[in-house]
Amino acid sequence: MDAALTAEQHAIRRTLRDLLTRSGGPEAIPAAVRTAEGHDPDLWRRLAEELGLPGLALPEEYGGAGCATESALVCEEAGRALLPTPLLATSGLAAPLIAALGTPEQRAALLPRIAAGDLTAALVLPGGSLALALGLTGDNLDGAWAGGGRAGGIQARGQRPEGDGVRLYGEAERVPDGHSAGLLVVAAHTGGYPRSRTQLFLVPGDAAGVVRTRLTALDETRPLARVELREAPAELLGADESADAAGALAATGRTAAALLAAEAVGTAASALERTVEYVKTREQFGRPVGSFQAVKHRIADLYVRVEAARSAAYHAARDPEAGPLALAQALEAARITTGEAIQLHGGIGFTWEHVAHRYFKRAAGDELLFGPVHRLRDHAARRAGLFEADRVAPAAGATAVAGAGAAAASGAEAGAGVASRAGV
Repeated sequence: MDAALTAEQHAIRRTLRDLLTRSGGPEAIPAAVRTAEGHDPDLWRRLAEELGLPGLALPEEYGGAGCATESALVCEEAGRALLPTPLLATSGLAAPLIAALGTPEQRAALLPRIAAGDLTAALVLPGGSLALALGLTGDNLDGAWAGGGRAGGIQARGQRPEGDGVRLYGEAERVPDGHSAGLLVVAAHTGGYPRSRTQLFLVPGDAAGVVRTRLTALDETRPLARVELREAPAELLGADESADAAGALAATGRTAAALLAAEAVGTAASALERTVEYVKTREQFGRPVGSFQAVKHRIADLYVRVEAARSAAYHAARDPEAGPLALAQALEAARITTGEAIQLHGGIGFTWEHVAHRYFKRAAGDELLFGPVHRLRDHAARRAGLFEADRVAPAAGATAVAGAGAAAASGAEAGAGVASRAGV
C-alpha cells in the first residue's frame, strides 16, 4: 500500500519526536514510572495542551480532531520512545466506548475533558483476558470472558441499570492505567443469573467502594492495576439496557489493535535503529561488527519485518477491520526484533539495565496483554471464513502456496539491497 505521509503528518511526527527526545526518551523511563501516576504528568499535560494528542481521534464537536491515521502516527512515535502515558487506556480504549454508547449528556460531559487531557480513563474488563473481551482472539458475544453466574466477574445490583442506585461488586486484574484513571468504564453482569448479560458502567475513580492496587508488571511503562469494586456506585453507559456492549467492545478492539500495531512498529523500529548504530561502531577483530556478512543478513531480515509491519499498521489505521491481523504482524516483528537487538548488542545487551531490555519487555508485555499472535491470526481467519473456504476449494490453497513461493523467490533476488537500506 502507499504509506506516504502528507506534509502535515510529517510535521506532526517531527514535532512529537523532538518533544519526546527533549524529554529524555527511553533513558528517562525510570523517573517517570516511579511517580504515583506511572507517567510524567507534566509531559502528559504538554502533549495534551500543545499537540492535542488525547483528542486526536475524537469527533470535532467534542474538542477532538477526528484523525485516525494521525493517531496511528502518534502511537508509532510513542512506541519509539517507550512513552509511559495513559494515551492507549484513555483515548484508545475508554473514549471510543463513551463516544459509541454514551448518551448525549454523557458524551458532552466526558469527551471534552478527555480531549483536553483533564480526565484520564481506564477500561475495566474482568475475566483476565483483555484480548478476548475486545474480540481480538475469540468471539466475545456470549460474555463468558467476563465471568458468569452469581459469582465471578463483576456484578451489578440494585435498581434497574437505567435508574439510580446501581452498585457494582467484584474485581478485575491487569487493568491498564487502572491505578490512576479519573474515570473507570466497567463491564459488569446485570439481570441476575437467569437473564445475565454484560453491560458497561461509568464509575468515578475516586468513588466510595473503589479499591485500586498497582501491580508489578513485566513492562513498567505499561502500568497495570487490580480494581476491586465493593458496592461502588455506578451509572449505566448509554440510555438503557438495549446497548450492544459486546459489539461496541469488539469495534473498539479493532481500532485499538490498529493503534497498538503502530506502537509496536515504533518499538521495533527504534530497537533496530539503535542496534544498527551499535554494530556500526562496535569493533571485533579490527573491524566493525556490522561489516560481517552474517550480521548484515540478520539486520536485513529485521528491516524487512519492520517495514512489512509498518505497511500493515498504516493500512489498519485506514481500515480498522484489518487491525487484529496488523497487530499480529507488528507484535511478532517487535518480539523478534527486540530479541535480536539483545543478541546483536553482545555482552552489554544481556545486562538487565540496558535499554535493549526495555524494548524487549515492551514487546513481550504487549503480546501477553493483547495476544498471543497465533490466536490473533486464528480468530481473524475464522471471521474471514478462510477455513471453510479451504475445505470447499482446496485448489485455491495450492494456488496461494505457489504464489507465496514465487513471492519468496522474488524477495530473495531483492534481498541483496536490503541491508544497505537498513543502514549496514
